[in-house]
Amino acid sequence: MAIHITGDETADQVLTDSPFALLVGMMLDQQYPMEHAFRGPAKVLERFGTLEPATIAAADPEEFAGMCATPPAIHRFPGSMAARLQELARIVTDEYDGHAERVWLEAADGKDLLKRMMALPGFGKQKAQIFVALLAKQLDVRPDGWDAVVGDYSLEGHRSVADVVDGASLQKVRDFKKQKKAAAKEQAAT
Repeated sequence: MAIHITGDETADQVLTDSPFALLVGMMLDQQYPMEHAFRGPAKVLERFGTLEPATIAAADPEEFAGMCATPPAIHRFPGSMAARLQELARIVTDEYDGHAERVWLEAADGKDLLKRMMALPGFGKQKAQIFVALLAKQLDVRPDGWDAVVGDYSLEGHRSVADVVDGASLQKVRDFKKQKKAAAKEQAAT
């Protein structure tokens, strides 16, 4: 199934073609608009020439950070995200022989998949849950118990990037997040 998150055909094709790119896009989805975060892997591919995890892991950290910071940067915090990206590449290389899809395809069940995701740099529980939901909803990767470990992200609707399949669904996710943030703010005020 083709991924349609970024609104940019080339960037979406990179996400569709490369499991590592999809993982990197999710890692970058922090304090940055989601469609821009998921365009990051295409920027790396264009500038660096590859998304091969071993090559990224072995790159000179200063040069790699400089490339990531070149406008338009891969993230609003390009230096720290470049370092995190290289660490992610190192883990995928060392623990999964450079095949990011092994993170999810070899998971014993939903709990194991969530645990594997949370072991990656930049993946706290919520981000890991969202990525597991994205795998289930968009790539049909559904190990036993996946829906239990992701909670409400498994439900139909527009709660996260897992539910983004086009521009209209992206806007619905934005609206949902805005409503959640307003409700939390209102709750905190009372």
